[in-house]
Amino acid sequence: MQVPNVAVLVLNYNYEPLNVCDVRRAVGMLVGGKAEIVENGRGELHSARQTLPFPSVIRLAYLIRRPRPRVRLTRREIFRRDNYTCQYCGQRGGSLTMDHVIPRYRGGAHTWDNLVSACASCNRRKGGRTPEEARMALLHRPREPRPSLLYLFGSHLEANEGWLKFLRGWSD
Repeated sequence: MQVPNVAVLVLNYNYEPLNVCDVRRAVGMLVGGKAEIVENGRGELHSARQTLPFPSVIRLAYLIRRPRPRVRLTRREIFRRDNYTCQYCGQRGGSLTMDHVIPRYRGGAHTWDNLVSACASCNRRKGGRTPEEARMALLHRPREPRPSLLYLFGSHLEANEGWLKFLRGWSD
């Protein structure tokens, strides 16, 4: 069976969005009785012995408990949280760097609360000092962003607009 690499939304038993998997994994869960199709709309998959509807959204046959997802601490996510803006001068875009508000050599941690986006000139000007010592004020206090459903599944929504009805009812 030739299975195309297309995204499938996986819902928990209570219809809470869990994650996105590929069609091969979704079909495996369907055949194994671990999930059921909630939305099709893409045609059928044919094998030598059976024909299966092509899943777009599946729901697990049992409820799984999981901790709330967190945004991974990466350079890209720091820039995304700060809206690609230098947190010292407000310059958008350009060549952004990551700056530790309290320098690491002075005990500053590599955490959401201590990292901000900074343009190269502001980062050089601040150097290994705190913002108070460098007389530079932060535009926003850094904090860990909350993952929203749009954040988690937004990259797949353009190709799968039918998923919106499953994502709208869940707030983070």
